[in-house]
Amino acid sequence: MTKQFKEIVISKDKAVFWLDSHGRWHNKHGQFEHRKIIDFFHSSIRKDKDGYFVAQATESYLEKVYFRYEDTAIFVFNVIKNESIFLLLNTKKQIKLNPEELYIKDDYLYTWDEEDLVKFNEQSMMKISKYMENDNEVYFINLNDKRYKIRTLG
Repeated sequence: MTKQFKEIVISKDKAVFWLDSHGRWHNKHGQFEHRKIIDFFHSSIRKDKDGYFVAQATESYLEKVYFRYEDTAIFVFNVIKNESIFLLLNTKKQIKLNPEELYIKDDYLYTWDEEDLVKFNEQSMMKISKYMENDNEVYFINLNDKRYKIRTLG
């Protein structure tokens, strides 16, 4: 028999924290500073039909706190180069880069993880930039002896 957890749901408008457009957590006192708390929040991001939330489970309940975010809730925090390029997301998920899904908007690089919009943070943009080139304001990424054009939006 599967144990039923009580579910506690906090709506976005009641949440006391949010994620900014650079992937940094904030509350009314300012930007989060403690690395363990920041890592916990990022690794606890989940998504359901109602949006993104931070999940916390105990022996008796599951707490879901839906939170506000600017732009997207999913970020590339690291770029790992092996035979291919892999992207380490803020959620600790690792995905393989599909260069055909890259695009630039407002000087930031984006991609997709299935239906989730993923934004490169500043550190990951610096790491991936060594594979990129600019030719007359058109950007390309070079992977495995192949050159892919990166779309620019807006």
